[in-house]
Amino acid sequence: MDLAPKPASASRTIQTQILLSQHINGSGRLFGGQLMQWIDIVAAVAARRHAGCNVTTASIDTLHFKSPAYVNDTILLEGVVTYVGRTSMEVRVDTFVENLNGERHMINRAYLVLVALDENDHSTPVPPLLLETDEERAEWEAGKRRSELRKQRKAEQF
Repeated sequence: MDLAPKPASASRTIQTQILLSQHINGSGRLFGGQLMQWIDIVAAVAARRHAGCNVTTASIDTLHFKSPAYVNDTILLEGVVTYVGRTSMEVRVDTFVENLNGERHMINRAYLVLVALDENDHSTPVPPLLLETDEERAEWEAGKRRSELRKQRKAEQF
């Protein structure tokens, strides 16, 4: 496996959906479980692009529902690798509603941790993340802090 650094931009993944009646909960809004499924898929594609191998979701660290979405809304999910460890990757997935005029507003932000897998489904090293922008460097630092907090929660069994 090639472990040369890869830019975050190489992992960027965008999925687009039109909300249909089967995606809606009893209150007439996007069902959170459906959104979580889409988020997991987008995160996996972004992580696979970075790692160059299969991955598995280890955790959904943060999931913030900011506003609802309704039938016939256009939904965009955008994922990108923000932080990498030895075998794991943090992926941020932002979800937007896109109006017919092209304007977007964020309805959700999630951070997931995925682990790279070798051909025997064992964890395997991932390439370093090449940071090219100030935003990517800031996200890396925040990801580093989130990683430390995850380790602390695990140690405290919290």
